[in-house]
Amino acid sequence: MENTFLDKTTIIQYSDKNYKKSNFSSLSDIKLSDNVSETKWINTYGFDFHNEFKTVILENNLDDFLIKLLMENEHDTKVILLENLLFVTINVLKTEGKHLDQEKMIFIVAPNFLWSIQEKPGDYFSWIRKRLEEQKGIVRKKKNDYLLYLIIESIIDNYQETYQKHAELRSYELNSTYIKPTPEFTSLVEKRKQELFTFKKAAISLKNTIVKLEKVEVKGLNNKYFSEVKEQTINLISDIDFELQELESKINLIFSIQGHRLNEVMKTLTILSVIFIPLTFLAGIYGMNFENIPELKAKNGYYILLVVMVIITIISVWYFKRKKWF
Repeated sequence: MENTFLDKTTIIQYSDKNYKKSNFSSLSDIKLSDNVSETKWINTYGFDFHNEFKTVILENNLDDFLIKLLMENEHDTKVILLENLLFVTINVLKTEGKHLDQEKMIFIVAPNFLWSIQEKPGDYFSWIRKRLEEQKGIVRKKKNDYLLYLIIESIIDNYQETYQKHAELRSYELNSTYIKPTPEFTSLVEKRKQELFTFKKAAISLKNTIVKLEKVEVKGLNNKYFSEVKEQTINLISDIDFELQELESKINLIFSIQGHRLNEVMKTLTILSVIFIPLTFLAGIYGMNFENIPELKAKNGYYILLVVMVIITIISVWYFKRKKWF
């Protein structure tokens, strides 16, 4: 298990003039606070290395409450202030596949190191690693508070890009011009709504984490960067809410179209029924088997009844036309 942990753990050490990326050969090599002149970014894939986590925490004299936090099977979104470090957990959407998936990310942040623990392999932080390696921008001149800001910003940017991509894919299918009250169209609308609810849940969770990060105070960590990413998250939530309102309008329009069609059918059936009710009444009277019905013996009784039926029909149609019922 230790070898697996070491294989899935990397470290990037950097300063303004130096950069080094490597793996560890043993747990004793993991020294988190031995060099204050350099910033360290340790990254681990997997939550099942309980013994290894405990060893690293104890050997580096970190707050032992971290052991309890890392042993938890369910990691809810939280920001906990410990002894001169922060413990942060975030629900993150995995957007690489066709379907949205979720994973947990844990960040242990101290003034001179950041330890990110990810539930599943793969992330969207490669651009940060590239900037560190190629010394682009100011990231190598900053500490771990700025690195955490870039990581959270990367998560939000990925949400926004994926949201826009999905929105473009659905924009033609769900165009108001092509609204049809069919099960297929309704299914598309409901599928998009579920995607948006997933996005919104993740964005709200991230916003709440950022709000908590703005309020905590740790010596050596600056929380001034997080106001910008909070604004981005709020804008994303607003975009999602606006599209959800549009989808609700489309669902209401579908119901209105279905109701209108049903009303038209019922109106047609009602008009036909009203026309044929008096005709059926006359036919019923003269279809009775009584002997003393005077008209039955009339020479032209049949033709007279047909004329009466035609007149009744014409009057009924004229009346409905006048009332603009059809």
